Amino acid sequence: MKLRYNFRVYPSACQLPILAKSFGCARVVYNDGLRARNDAYRRGEPFITDNQLQKQVTTQAKKTPERAWLAEVSAVILVQSLADLHSAYRNFFAWKRGDRKGLKTNPPRLKKKNGRQSIRFTRNGFQLRVNGTLYLAKIGEVRVRWSRVLPAEPSSVTIIKDASGRYFASFVVEVDDEVLPELELEETDTGIDLGLSSYAVLRGRKITSPKFFRRKEKKLRRAQRHLSRCKKGSSNRRKAKLAVAKIHARVVDQRRDFVERETTRIVRESQAVYLEDLNVRSMGRRGGGLAKAVHDQGLGLFVRALETKCARYGRGFVKVARLFPSTQLCSNPLCAALSGPKGRRQLHLRVWTCSACGAIHDRDQNAEINLRREGRRLAAGSAES
Repeated sequence: MKLRYNFRVYPSACQLPILAKSFGCARVVYNDGLRARNDAYRRGEPFITDNQLQKQVTTQAKKTPERAWLAEVSAVILVQSLADLHSAYRNFFAWKRGDRKGLKTNPPRLKKKNGRQSIRFTRNGFQLRVNGTLYLAKIGEVRVRWSRVLPAEPSSVTIIKDASGRYFASFVVEVDDEVLPELELEETDTGIDLGLSSYAVLRGRKITSPKFFRRKEKKLRRAQRHLSRCKKGSSNRRKAKLAVAKIHARVVDQRRDFVERETTRIVRESQAVYLEDLNVRSMGRRGGGLAKAVHDQGLGLFVRALETKCARYGRGFVKVARLFPSTQLCSNPLCAALSGPKGRRQLHLRVWTCSACGAIHDRDQNAEINLRREGRRLAAGSAES
């Protein structure tokens, strides 16, 4: 399994202009390659192969006065930028043929300079030095803040600059699956009911919603108000824009740390997890305060992280169909009547009484029990097949 390990890096004042030039050169080569293929398509010419395109927009372009400055940066990042273009085309053609499932894959588009920029180095473009620094071709040794030890030799590293002006090194490392000691399935498996009032309801406990964005919303509103009053192109506007980006970065970091901690705890305590296959994208389109709350929860990030960790550590993971009525179904095994609250207008009903058997249910705990039973049934069915 390939994993990414991210570390904060601190380039020197002399290295910042070189990194900025590297980001720009990688973006220019990507756009030149895209324009060359689009122009060939409009003229009815054959599709330009990867090798031909690399010679055209890098090797030959460096010999022209208009692109001579491409030689000032490492050739590795230019080749990797074109590799990203090739991958984008392959994904698009695979979707057109029907080989790539999921959401629609659009053709590649021109890159614009924005808050997040990145370049990638393969093994022949970087080196981990004994003194703890990271050597990058034509950039030099960059100081790294190591928070943990890499489990193996990285195959590539991506240098990222985010909108708040921070620099990160993202290493790709090949690791083996670490199977955790097996737990008693009947006692430790759990359903997970994700929601907004409570972040998640598990077997025997609830995870309170942290609402990181809501906590920073007042401070963010003030920063954005100050940004809107600054003159465009001024130094004050650049500083105000950076202040807004730092608030957003803080929220993102808090949310990611929360998700990583909670998913790790769930994987360590549970032999199998069963959760509902939520349509988070559709939930975030409803507008108003509900959509803002959905985006603040980061439910999609939680599900992806949990699924990845279950696969890595040998835990069971089952997604229950989103049409399964986990909230409306009475969890009494002798009843199982569909008498629970229905629709968005009854979201405020957190406790309800079954009209068939008279059992009193907590809305979230009842959903967790039903998800656990349905997940067990699905897991048993897949095991038999």
